[in-house]
Amino acid sequence: MLKIIFMGTPDFALPVVQAVLNSNHQLLAVVTQPDRPKGRGKLLTPPPVKVWAMENQIPVYQPLKIRGNQDFLEKIERLNPDLIVTAAYGQILPGNLLDIPPLGCINVHASLLPEYRGASPIQQVLIDGREKTGISIIYMDEGMDTGDIIIQQQLAIDPEDNAGHLHDRLADMGANMISAILNLFVQGKPVGTPQDPKKATYCSKIDKSMGEIQWKKSAESICNLVRGLTPWPGAFTFNSRGRRLKVAKALTIKCPQHGYAPGTVLTADQLNGLQVACGRDAIRIMQLQEQGGKQLSDLDYLRGNPIEVGTKLGRPENTGMNKIG
Repeated sequence: MLKIIFMGTPDFALPVVQAVLNSNHQLLAVVTQPDRPKGRGKLLTPPPVKVWAMENQIPVYQPLKIRGNQDFLEKIERLNPDLIVTAAYGQILPGNLLDIPPLGCINVHASLLPEYRGASPIQQVLIDGREKTGISIIYMDEGMDTGDIIIQQQLAIDPEDNAGHLHDRLADMGANMISAILNLFVQGKPVGTPQDPKKATYCSKIDKSMGEIQWKKSAESICNLVRGLTPWPGAFTFNSRGRRLKVAKALTIKCPQHGYAPGTVLTADQLNGLQVACGRDAIRIMQLQEQGGKQLSDLDYLRGNPIEVGTKLGRPENTGMNKIG
């Protein structure tokens, strides 16, 4: 039986830590990020992994920083883990922590490393229009997702996947993989395969400003952006009244050489829905949410918010009631 410490913070980590708890091994403790202010009221809110740990009566630690935190390192040493398992913890671990467990520290990462190292592999693989992704379980070192690969598994991306759907599928895959791999460590430390740094790509933390739709881009690119940023933080544009429209689902409409300025509303009726010209082809906005309202289908939205064909969507200072002809 292995003695394991788990380190993770958001919802993605929950299936993985649950799999560790359900295994034949001992979960000594959970390490997660500190409580943070959240929502409009900025209420101090515990991360999902802390909530899970408390519900399951697992000791939980929340160091603000690990590097240079001798008191925390001594606590981990006293626990004497055989292995540390991490999934979306949120900090790069220092060498003096990585050296504590004799079997090492392993990480469940949501990409086919060395591609998509970094903070947002699930979102970025969709934004880039890729057709496959997967889970890599790696040994941790002091780099960002640079450790030797122990095992990888591919996952085909469904055309209907958005970041929320893909997140859940990958989290479940990671949980299944960690359940199997823990038994390998009972026999000793499995050999890992070094990553090829020449094939490495990186993805940065998602920022809300990334969601603004640039209508000059192709319809395919815009649809991929919508998929990659749904449900959070969301792709968005502005209507003719300057109100933000969050776009939750979009469909590419093939219409080469449509001849209209990007952002121009081409149709806005109950037969064709809300179709908008892009730099190449057009999109149909299938689901949207006006600032302060609830999410609606385009047909339901248009019933209460008619849009004149020829209106241009986009930032108010650049658009307004601009019509065809």
